[in-house]
Amino acid sequence: MPKHPNQTKKIPLIIRMLREETDDEHGLTMSQIIERLAEEGVEAERKSIYRDFEVLRECGYDVVKRTGRPTEYALGQREFEYPELLLLVDAVQSSRFLTTRKSRQLLQRIKGLTSIHQADALERHVHVERRIRTQNESVYYNVDAIQEAIASRRKVGFRYFKHDLAQRKVYRKDGALYRETPVHLVYSDGYYYLIAFNDAHDDFVRYRIDRMSHIQVLDEPATRNDRIARFDVEEFALQAFGMFGGDKVRVTIEFQADAIDQILDRFGSDGVVIIPQPDGITGHATVTVRKSTVFFGWLAGFGTRARIIAPSSLAQEYRDYLAGIIEQY
Repeated sequence: MPKHPNQTKKIPLIIRMLREETDDEHGLTMSQIIERLAEEGVEAERKSIYRDFEVLRECGYDVVKRTGRPTEYALGQREFEYPELLLLVDAVQSSRFLTTRKSRQLLQRIKGLTSIHQADALERHVHVERRIRTQNESVYYNVDAIQEAIASRRKVGFRYFKHDLAQRKVYRKDGALYRETPVHLVYSDGYYYLIAFNDAHDDFVRYRIDRMSHIQVLDEPATRNDRIARFDVEEFALQAFGMFGGDKVRVTIEFQADAIDQILDRFGSDGVVIIPQPDGITGHATVTVRKSTVFFGWLAGFGTRARIIAPSSLAQEYRDYLAGIIEQY
């Protein structure tokens, strides 16, 4: 490519090469920078590039000088540090609501946030596992539509489905359009859920977003009331198991000491009252939950290490739940 002066391209080209080719461990020498610019048809000398570095620093770019033989220049502070990018990669890979194709697209964009050297390291960090993923790529766009509806205070319309034994979609309500007031989006156990307020039930309901289709932002204004205004998504997430709702109940669970971490992981230290017992090997955890079979299933995972001691009515329901399972065997 013939060389020709084109100084308007120089600073954008320097930014690009610093972004793509430098990081905490890799830099470019002045000769390499001049050579890269020449390949793009831009003639430059050292003094002008030093001035460009100063301009970039004034604009917020952390252009650093790496001492050594030879001297190198690099982009220091970035929008995301490498450990933060690793967290993003892990989050994308572990998200079941993302299809494999969308996951790969996002991983490529994350790699574009750092140098080619660290991008290569991120690629080696990427692991392929046989994770069950949704086949409904519209989830990615449903979330955007719901956010738009929340921001514009309008209702959302959608069709909701389940699967039959042949793995075919079966639309609920004979395919009629659901019309709901969106309140909040919740990410739980690998899935996105819409928490909505249903006018007919005068209560909050929840929907798996990957089971929604034909979603649209309606012209109908969202319902507004004090319950919606006071809705606490963090409290809701602590009480609901697998986003299955039910009546709120204050429950006390007796548990073995080795189960304390699992209790805290589920409810958090602020969401549960722990009282150590005199025997030194058990504790009582008091917490508010939404009663559901999913809660019973979670409790059953402890085996004999945990049991409901109050209220007695809930303990009886749990006993009946376990008895029903035993009867099937």
